[in-house]
Amino acid sequence: MASFQFVIKDAKGARSEGLIKAATMDEAIDKLTREGGTIISVKSSGEGAFSGKMSLFDKLMLTIYKIRTGIGLRTLVFFTRQLATMFSAGLTIEKSISNLEKGEKSKKFRAVLTKLANDIKKGFSLSEAMEQHPGVFNPLYVSLVKAGEVSGTLHTVLDELSEYLEKIEDTRRKVWSALAYPIFIIVVLAIVVVILFYHIIPMFARVYENFNAELPGPTLMAIAISNFIRDNIFFALLLVLAAFMAFFLFYLTDKGKYIVDSFVLRFPVIGNMLKNSIFSKFSRTFSILMSSGVPIMETLELVENVVQNAVIQTAIYKARVMVKEGYSVAGAFKKTGVFPPTLLQLIATGEETGDMDKLLGKAAEFFEKLVDSVIDRLTSLIEPVLIILMAGVVGTIIIVIYLPIFKLGLAISEGAK
Repeated sequence: MASFQFVIKDAKGARSEGLIKAATMDEAIDKLTREGGTIISVKSSGEGAFSGKMSLFDKLMLTIYKIRTGIGLRTLVFFTRQLATMFSAGLTIEKSISNLEKGEKSKKFRAVLTKLANDIKKGFSLSEAMEQHPGVFNPLYVSLVKAGEVSGTLHTVLDELSEYLEKIEDTRRKVWSALAYPIFIIVVLAIVVVILFYHIIPMFARVYENFNAELPGPTLMAIAISNFIRDNIFFALLLVLAAFMAFFLFYLTDKGKYIVDSFVLRFPVIGNMLKNSIFSKFSRTFSILMSSGVPIMETLELVENVVQNAVIQTAIYKARVMVKEGYSVAGAFKKTGVFPPTLLQLIATGEETGDMDKLLGKAAEFFEKLVDSVIDRLTSLIEPVLIILMAGVVGTIIIVIYLPIFKLGLAISEGAK
């Protein structure tokens, strides 16, 4: 007989989960129905947590596939909201997707919707059809839809999922809006520096060469760098491209991702903002998975994949192993030493009261407010800091260029005396 993992709620609304032996899933559902309570989800215990690790080549191929087939988060948010609205209004899933397909402007996503509609016509469930498009619908999305199908609350799950994606998209937009200005300034600064070394410094070098002037060390170094860039421009571009590809491949490895993500989290101000953003996403994801009836082990696995930071992912993985060994969720997270006390306290209270999904939702709101406050401070501080940085770099290069003229002027003034 096979084992099936279940999540049920009793008449008072208390959540419980465990394993049940049965020959088939239908038999498992019949047994649980006879025992009373409301079935939230039932699935084979062989599915879900502790899947094998991917090789570097598999990660590279998956990344390329997601880039080639993926869609923007805003498009997915709009699709989910529209699907939830149409389904709640009484339309079938097949009809809802067909209507959305007709109005979709993106050819890439329209092809996905066409395939979804065709698969559903063939008898596939919505979650099974979505599983065929991992570049568009991630495991979290598919698991929530599957939980809604099993529990008969798909319309509610779609509403919650659309709200969840809207909040995630809003938090991501805030973080990127805070980072966009410094990234833009740094790119402009790099372009200005390249123009100075490629075009401006050679002009001054020819003038100094005509006068047979004795140049100071900093100016000679600047001219040497300029000559290297001009003589090896294509090699330099290939070198930059190779460095970028090497960093990309390094980041795809488990160790490389951990090192880079660890450095990013320690970066002043920005690291704190990203950390709060991750904990907000962690809490929001955990909350919606728990409220949708997804088993705790699968919830932890999905949350681990959603946070997209190797340091936090490693901590969640360790906590997942400890929970499987019998630790409480709050106790397991506390032992990792990564999660903040506020979040741990809310998880512990949620375990005691059975309202973990609601308290995790409050935790998500708390961390979202922290992100907003950090962004406000960052916005006020970053502009003067970047202006000083740009002035310092460009000013230093200009001073180095004009240093021989300054020395000549000083020599003339001393000679006049």
